[in-house]
Amino acid sequence: MRLLTLSQWYDPEPNFKGLALATALQAKGHTVTAVTGFPNYPSGKIYPGYRLQWRQWETMNGVRVLRVPLYPDHSYSSVKRILNYASFALSASTLGAALCGPADVMWVYHPPLTVGIPAWWIGLLRRIPFVYEVQDLWPETLAATGMFRLAVAASWMNRLAQFVYRRAAAITVISPGFKRNLIAKGVPAEKIHVIPNWADEELYRPVARDENLAFESGLANRFNIMFAGNIGAAQALETVLEAAELLRDLPRAQFVLIGDGVSVKTLRQATQERGLSNVRWIDRQPAERMSHWFALADVMLVHLKRDPLFEITIPSKTMAYLACGRPILCAVAGDTADLVRSVGAGITCAPQDPAALAQAVRDLYAMSCEQREAMGEAGRRAFLENYTQAVLVNRYEALFKDVVARAQKH
Repeated sequence: MRLLTLSQWYDPEPNFKGLALATALQAKGHTVTAVTGFPNYPSGKIYPGYRLQWRQWETMNGVRVLRVPLYPDHSYSSVKRILNYASFALSASTLGAALCGPADVMWVYHPPLTVGIPAWWIGLLRRIPFVYEVQDLWPETLAATGMFRLAVAASWMNRLAQFVYRRAAAITVISPGFKRNLIAKGVPAEKIHVIPNWADEELYRPVARDENLAFESGLANRFNIMFAGNIGAAQALETVLEAAELLRDLPRAQFVLIGDGVSVKTLRQATQERGLSNVRWIDRQPAERMSHWFALADVMLVHLKRDPLFEITIPSKTMAYLACGRPILCAVAGDTADLVRSVGAGITCAPQDPAALAQAVRDLYAMSCEQREAMGEAGRRAFLENYTQAVLVNRYEALFKDVVARAQKH
């Protein structure tokens, strides 16, 4: 089977499954070509080792990757963000369509919604059915993060979404809530497949504590509540700073925030201005080192803004936390909280509620180490049964084969 993948973001950018899925499918004997942009997420600056040009071919883990130009940006500016999305859509629709070569099926990673335009055009031009992966619901996500508030923009995006959904051969979503949302919008239920995100079991796994790392980073002899990942409007980590204010009387407890994003500068400055010695900032770390950081955490934190959208999503970091066998403090309502509770992997509290977050930290702090570790072990068992890359890649492969078979039949 020849697979074409289309995604605006790709390795070495963080937290996207494109290369992992491609590599796994090639290991199963399939051929994969990727069309993507030049890496600039989350800083909005082109990565070292790359320079913007009209096209670039490279090979990553045996996968042929075609990079096409875009306007690099990941700021709060709506105009710049639109230029970022539109420029990739244009490049992928022209250069991508011309250079990608033949394929039996195409896998398309959304967001942004504008990637649906080249997906439709390439599919039409090259007669390739496409599977559309919905990782974020638009326009809901943009409204929740404050990127777009104009009703006319939301109406336009709704029409574009419906256009793409109708033309996709199949749609994959990451949570049951996403499926309910699309069904309510008129998408046939049989077209929608729930395939949750995975964590790479080779990268994310329980490892022994590195005491030297703990000492060097200020995490030794502390009760560490750790957050790792993108730090932006959706994560609403102002709540963490407010909870830290309420926890000054717990001298060993500290929040450890690892990552990068558009909110980092503002939050770091606020941490200094408030004199919060129980909040520690660490720059974004390589994925291959994250298990060693997680091993230093007493609790892993998942936090999202209070919004109906985030009640039906499951952040991918949740799977990484489960994979590493760490207890979870879930400050997200809905599907994520249901998952954490159902497998016994941690405790939950209301999102964007500093008092509730502080109380949850106190509850975990009061538990024995054995109680917390039992939560982590329960999460690890659930991960191995349901959320490994190997388990979920098999589901993608079966779906792709079904789409190809139906396309050939018609």
